[in-house]
Amino acid sequence: MAGASEVAVESRQFRKALGHFCTGVAVITAHGDTGPVGFACQSFAALSLEPPLVLFCPAKKSRSWPIIETAGKFAVNVLSDDQRDISTIFGAPGDKKFEAVGWRPSSTGSPLLDGALAWIDCAVETVHDAGDHYIVVGRVLELGEPVAGPPLLFYRGNYTSTAPDRTMPAPARESLESFLTWPCGDDWL
Repeated sequence: MAGASEVAVESRQFRKALGHFCTGVAVITAHGDTGPVGFACQSFAALSLEPPLVLFCPAKKSRSWPIIETAGKFAVNVLSDDQRDISTIFGAPGDKKFEAVGWRPSSTGSPLLDGALAWIDCAVETVHDAGDHYIVVGRVLELGEPVAGPPLLFYRGNYTSTAPDRTMPAPARESLESFLTWPCGDDWL
C-alpha cells in the first residue's frame, strides 16, 4: 500500500500470532545424486487447478532444498495423525532419515512414504525469492489415491488432530468438501 509506514515486527511475536493458523504437515522428498532427501514442511498449499500447481516454502538454510532443486522433481507426502514420529524424523537434522521409514520411489524417483494419507509427485516449475525462504511452485505430474484417516496438524507449536464435524448440515458440508477446488473466486459457501 502506497504511503504505509513500515512497523518492526518481532519474530517471536510473528511466530506466536501465526501459530494460531492450523496447518497440515507434509514431508517434501526427492532423490538426488547421493540418495533420497526430505524435510517436514508446514508451508505447503494447493495453488492452481488449471494447470495443476502446488507450492511449498523451504528455508534458505535448508540442506535438502538445493538437492531437490537440482533433481527438478519432488513428492509431497501428506502425513496422517499416526505419523508424528515421521514428522519428527524429517523435522530434525540428519542424513539417515530414510533408514527409519518405509518408502518406495514414485515414477520420477521421488520417495513416497509408507502410510501417508496422500502423495503428489511434481516437477519444479518456478522458484521465487521470499525473505528467508523460497516459494517453490510445482507442476503436478501424478497423484496417489488418498487413504482414509485424520491428518497430522500443527497448531500453536504442537501436533494436533481433528475429526470432521459430521453434525454440520449436509449442504454446508458439501460446500466445504469443494473448498479446495472451488473455481469461483472467494465466495465458497
